[in-house]
Amino acid sequence: MEIFVTPDKVYSVYIAPNENAIREHARQGGFPANKISPVKRVIDPTTGG
Repeated sequence: MEIFVTPDKVYSVYIAPNENAIREHARQGGFPANKISPVKRVIDPTTGG
């Protein structure tokens, strides 16, 4: 998991088998999972040509 903090929000990036696994992790950790969006594609230096 990676966590990114902005002035008004916190974003967590998970590698998980499904949305329910993320929601359960949030529930157990006592933090909200207000919006879950699947990542369709990663663009970084390793994906360049």
